Amino acid sequence: MKKISVIALVGVGLLVASCNKEKSADTAATAQEQTVAESKGEVLAVDAATSVVNWKAYHKGGMAPRWGTLSVKSGDISVDGGQVSAGNFVIDMNSIKVDPASVTEKDKKPADLEAHLKNPDFFDAAKNPTSEFKITSVADLKEAPKDAVAGANKTVSGNLTLSGKTMNMTFPAKVDVVDNSASIQAKFTVNRADWGIKFGTSEADPAEWMISKDIEIAIDVKAKK
Repeated sequence: MKKISVIALVGVGLLVASCNKEKSADTAATAQEQTVAESKGEVLAVDAATSVVNWKAYHKGGMAPRWGTLSVKSGDISVDGGQVSAGNFVIDMNSIKVDPASVTEKDKKPADLEAHLKNPDFFDAAKNPTSEFKITSVADLKEAPKDAVAGANKTVSGNLTLSGKTMNMTFPAKVDVVDNSASIQAKFTVNRADWGIKFGTSEADPAEWMISKDIEIAIDVKAKK
């Protein structure tokens, strides 16, 4: 039987919040994989040093929350006419970190939890060392949801490949283009089951029902010339 532990993602960051009634980010809409947006205009390289994905996940009932980060390995954002036209970024799944502040149990260690998240019980980083997000569309956001990232001005859709499966997802984001740089910031919740991440043999298996299906994500991706 799989060990009961906490889940984490990818990715495309991540800001902390609750997975129940106090959840701070709406669930991103998901659909089947779609055509990736064509790169137009100037291509800016993602700054891996200043880009990050944050995550938070829980056991059922909001118990034993864990949170941490994932590193953005590479990517680019295309800018055409002062607007983001396309883009992608790659997340290093072996870079997953568990914030020590989220580990309050005396018999738990962040390093042990990080190793567990990388093994086949969860993201199997040896088999799937990276996750990738590819933009399929960027549209003006008429009205930002109350739980959207501050300053949200666009609706971003993209294909997220996680644990070898690709799904399209849509979420509000703050997209800025200034001089020779561009940035995308967003926070949202995803359902791990949409990517086939299941830890138990069935819904009745404690390895499955003890862990919330919600993963909260906040992304902060910066690109420059």
